[in-house]
Amino acid sequence: MQDLMIIGGGPAGLTAAIYAARAGVKPIVLESLTCGGQTITTSEIENYPAITKIEGWRFAEELRSQAEQFGTDIRMERVTGLSLRGETKVITTEKGEYEAKAVIIANGAKRRKLGCSGEEEFLGCGVSYCGVCDGNFFRGRTVCVIGGGNTALEDALYLSRICKKVYLIYRRAELRVHSVEADEVRAKENIELIFSSVPARIFGETRVEGIELRRTDGGENNQLAVDAVFVAVGLEPENAAFADCITLDAGGYILAGEDCATNVPGVYAAGDTRTKRLRQIITAASDGAIAATAAAEYIRSTGF
Repeated sequence: MQDLMIIGGGPAGLTAAIYAARAGVKPIVLESLTCGGQTITTSEIENYPAITKIEGWRFAEELRSQAEQFGTDIRMERVTGLSLRGETKVITTEKGEYEAKAVIIANGAKRRKLGCSGEEEFLGCGVSYCGVCDGNFFRGRTVCVIGGGNTALEDALYLSRICKKVYLIYRRAELRVHSVEADEVRAKENIELIFSSVPARIFGETRVEGIELRRTDGGENNQLAVDAVFVAVGLEPENAAFADCITLDAGGYILAGEDCATNVPGVYAAGDTRTKRLRQIITAASDGAIAATAAAEYIRSTGF
């Protein structure tokens, strides 16, 4: 019987592991891909308190190292099954089965897809969901970023430093984000803002050669010649596996408030996977600390 199983090795999950270990609870973190979550796809982090600037991958690496120093057992295993309603929580992975006293779900969220023609066809051949990961393949070329939120702005700025031309395509008539990044995007000479437009079709022969845009204001459709399309139109959770026992909202996020408690005793949700207004590294870390503290109290109160 394990003390605490944490599903997800991003900022929420690893912070939860640190706080759990410090509270005398032994945590096991299950991560299917790479520890760090979306931080590993962020070029630079400069809005985390006391850290002036740090590369995303380095932040992820140091967070993992810190969690391991406190005794966290990180296992690279994909969760394939769950049974959470009973007093003993059961988690099944590709490598075996775990029984635990409490569980923290910190599986984050993934980039939302466009759903337009050509998106799936050219995935890996010019269509990408991570400017930092794949931007270097298009150094010196013309690319576009779809979206108008913080992630889209960050991707556009990063790409503008290595690409000849960057189009930022947004469905609304103007940027709604008021931030340093928004001001920087407007000031960049090689970033061109295209408003009131959405992707209708991505086209090419064997690789992306262009994108067709549909005007949302009634204007005529037009085409742009681009070598890559970087998609940054928001996030969506992957919580279908929990839907039979954990209450989700209409968008698929786990219903959990600031206490991170779900509708199932002993099960908590932390980070981007839960209902919340702001999804940032700092709020994920905050959730991790709260969820771990609550889980430790639950374990002690139930006499496990």
